[in-house]
Amino acid sequence: MYELFGYEGIMPHAVPQKNGGDNKTMDVIQKFQELLKKLFQFEVSDLDFGIYRVLNYKRDQIEKFIQEDLKNKVEDAFAKHKDERLTDINQRFESAKEKVNQNLGPTAFTPTGDLKEEFKDTPVGKDFLLVKAQKEEAEAIDEIKLQVFNDLYNFFSRYYEEGDFVPHYRYSIKGHKYAIPYNGEEVKLYWVNSEQYYTKTGVLFRDYTFRANDYKVIFRIVSAKEELASNKATRERFFVLDDEQPLTIENKALIIRFQYRELTEDEVKDYEVVGGSNAAKQEKINQRSYDEVLKRAKDPTLGGFLGKEYKNGNPLLLYHISRFSAKNTKDYFIHKNLKKFLSEQLDYFIKAEVLDIETLEKERFLDKHTTRAKVVREIGEDIIDFLSQIEDFQKRLWEKKKFVLKTEYVITTDRVPEEFYEEIWANKLQRKEWGDLGFEIPKTKEQLRDTKLPIDTKYFTLEFKEKLLEKLTENADLDDLLDGVLIKSENWQALNTILSRFKEKVQTIYIDPPFNKEQDADYLYNVKYKDSTWMSMLENRLRLARELLNEKGSIFVRCDYNGDWLVRPLMNDIFGEENFRNEIVINRKRQAIGTPNKFEVENELLFLFSKGEKFLKRDIFRPRSLVDMKWTSFLKQEERRPPERVFLGKTLYPPKGQHFALVQKKVDKLLKEHYLRLKCRSCTAIYYWDKEDSRELFSKKLRSFKDKFKYFDISADSKVWGVTLLDRCLNCGADDWQVEYLTSEEIKIGDNWKDIVSYDNRWGFKTENSEILLQRVIESTSNEGDLVMDFFLGSGTTTAVAHKLGRKWIGVEMGEHFWTVVLPRMKKVLAYDKSGISKERNVKEKYNKNTAGGFFKYQVIEQYEDALDNIELKENQKARELFKDQYLLKYFLDYETRESSYFLNIDQLKNPFAYQLKVNLEELGEPEEIIVDIPETFNYLLGLKVKKVKARNNGGKYWLVLGEKEQKEIAVVWREYNDNWTDEDWERDREFIIKEIEPWAPHIVYVNGQSVLTPKIGNHAAAIRYIEPEFKNLMEQKQ
Repeated sequence: MYELFGYEGIMPHAVPQKNGGDNKTMDVIQKFQELLKKLFQFEVSDLDFGIYRVLNYKRDQIEKFIQEDLKNKVEDAFAKHKDERLTDINQRFESAKEKVNQNLGPTAFTPTGDLKEEFKDTPVGKDFLLVKAQKEEAEAIDEIKLQVFNDLYNFFSRYYEEGDFVPHYRYSIKGHKYAIPYNGEEVKLYWVNSEQYYTKTGVLFRDYTFRANDYKVIFRIVSAKEELASNKATRERFFVLDDEQPLTIENKALIIRFQYRELTEDEVKDYEVVGGSNAAKQEKINQRSYDEVLKRAKDPTLGGFLGKEYKNGNPLLLYHISRFSAKNTKDYFIHKNLKKFLSEQLDYFIKAEVLDIETLEKERFLDKHTTRAKVVREIGEDIIDFLSQIEDFQKRLWEKKKFVLKTEYVITTDRVPEEFYEEIWANKLQRKEWGDLGFEIPKTKEQLRDTKLPIDTKYFTLEFKEKLLEKLTENADLDDLLDGVLIKSENWQALNTILSRFKEKVQTIYIDPPFNKEQDADYLYNVKYKDSTWMSMLENRLRLARELLNEKGSIFVRCDYNGDWLVRPLMNDIFGEENFRNEIVINRKRQAIGTPNKFEVENELLFLFSKGEKFLKRDIFRPRSLVDMKWTSFLKQEERRPPERVFLGKTLYPPKGQHFALVQKKVDKLLKEHYLRLKCRSCTAIYYWDKEDSRELFSKKLRSFKDKFKYFDISADSKVWGVTLLDRCLNCGADDWQVEYLTSEEIKIGDNWKDIVSYDNRWGFKTENSEILLQRVIESTSNEGDLVMDFFLGSGTTTAVAHKLGRKWIGVEMGEHFWTVVLPRMKKVLAYDKSGISKERNVKEKYNKNTAGGFFKYQVIEQYEDALDNIELKENQKARELFKDQYLLKYFLDYETRESSYFLNIDQLKNPFAYQLKVNLEELGEPEEIIVDIPETFNYLLGLKVKKVKARNNGGKYWLVLGEKEQKEIAVVWREYNDNWTDEDWERDREFIIKEIEPWAPHIVYVNGQSVLTPKIGNHAAAIRYIEPEFKNLMEQKQ
């Protein structure tokens, strides 16, 4: 939540006023209280999502802390430090007074207790007056309370801006205001948000929905049709109605389209947003959007529901427009350690600005400023604890491994056992999808064996899916059978969740992240920190990517001129400068025409880095064009022994100081393949090897040869001979020869890949990468069977090409086109997709109609926003009584979310097949409660390679999994159980489990809930472990 702390202004220290001071004091205190209300988001109290919902839940307690407790804390802190100081000074005062009495006599004091004038210059008199002055200042220490509130305001306000915090490291209040953490590196890479997680990658691409009577209302973000270029009047971007087609109504669905972009000068005037905060500007635009939609909604019933008062006095539609825009524009970052940053900055602030040398030089005594510094630290740390608790809670929710919400499988019919054909053939939904995808449906179910039609288990019952998986794994391991995995998720969450399973398993990663563009950017960013936002987005994900690569692995990152200057140093930092391999030049999608003041941009870049020095690189080649073909010399520098070679029976010697390039065996081979020939220097007659020795008739035979490129320079006028042995030139009789060598028909490819297109448009996707580009990427850095990954999958080109080339694959995509583009594309690839690289000769050999087919799973993973929006808090009275005032500041979020399903509610695992969460499965807006895939989630947490699975019933459902990790066989037993089971029930459960898993001979057995299992599993011994503590620990464990 607290992302950007960037306030530049520093208030001058307020000077205490003895007259009229009460008003001044109240002004400063209220100013600080208003700042705290902003820090704790009081100005957006109408928002009911994310951390705002949590803060609203504690709104009354937070307000009491700000309005009452904080002032009391300051009073108590001053009283404590004042009493401590006065106790010491009073003792010294009485001691000094006693010395005056002893040395000067009791008559040295006036009746009022003051030292008489004639004794003030004596040594004991001076000591007494010094201590007395200190005592009087200590007693008047309350006068600096105003400065404490002013100090606290100065400290916290400098980091706060438009609802956000940014970690600016303070250096000075003059000149160079900021510093960066630096430890003596030769080159230091730093950006403003480098210590934060970027959290917005999953939001922009999701529809937002709600119900209005019997209508479904959908907010959808669309791209602006024209670039604003120099016409834009704001740097900030806002949600405005689409100017081309703002809304449509179809089949009781109201689709309202928004653009997210800068405003033109005319729009700034029209919306009346010349001044004010960004939030206030968006509110005005939202009101205008609301008015426009109501005006265009022709159905009076619909208009009535949209305009009906809903929450906080807002109409239904305006409430949701405000909620929609806020969800997309607030909370870009989470601090990785806000407490550390603010505590360090508070320490520096106190030393540099509370106890600064200029202040101390003006003071005779330092007691009041020491007390001031102590109170500032004490109160500041309390506020930091509160802010950090909120930020750390969000960080905990972000970093936890996410639940797998849904797992389905796609497999072609040729790989499905025939016993399932009857149910497949009878499934109308599956047959309809085949037709929608353009597949030819066989006439009988028996023909399914001869087809490669993809079946999707989402169209079938759970029982069908479980039986199919069990049957498939009878004689093979499930994860070995799978060709790949598609994951619908924000990519950081996906990578973090699957890390244990695929750590150091991936060979090649290719990503094409959103480019760092200002106009029409494909990601949400804070305008003041656009480059920094983009850096954090990449850095967070690339660090996880490096963990996934194996020791021979490599990664390609695509970018253009908007971000290349950032990508290279970032990857140097993460992968190591020594592991930089190439900066590869590729073609841009289209050349910009008429770009003013610069040359046209024609290139984009691929940065290639390896995991380490064992980098796997395979040379790749492209066909040489006829223009590039040439016959060259067969000589190289330096002499070699033996020097001679025999060409067509003719023994020739190289010139002095040179040698023939190849050994005799290779010479004979190339002569027969016509890559070598002899040319007469006198008449230019050309001689090829010809086993039929056809001599001058050889030229007629050339027409029937397939490899015509070898004869590219032969014309009708050429003198060409085909011979087996040769003495003198058959044309002129000369004996002066030149050996000519034909360069290969292939050219080794370097770092210039502009010979191929890098974009395509076959799937209607704006930034669709070409298959030929991904073929080059994958073939150059991996072998068949290796694992290829893309976590900015886009249209699915990487996974499609990986499958065609015989690689395993993982694709992660967050956009809703996962359902409309990626999944249908991969189903077509399984069935046989004849487009793209399928037409390439070297691909046809391994991927064709006969060899196509496949098996993959696709999954939906819980998202951070789902957890934050729907997490439940439950008051913990015991903890509140135990921690008293500190409960709100430090502990309430920990204690009140302990029973939340999002952090694993152990009690709910009594039935792991009914564990539910509220989530936005496909659209934002109105969450639905769904049953999540607990077993698959645990497989990822354990890092389990799944081998066998089976479902059983023994008075309740059992799901049994056999897997492997670190060369140990692991059985995982899930079942429904009941606390009311009798001893006989528990024994029957034990015997049943042993019967089912004994053939697997596991080394370790995990079981959910209570159990009477012992290490003796039939004739084998196994360690028994309980799932719940392991699950909870692994879910929040950092790698």
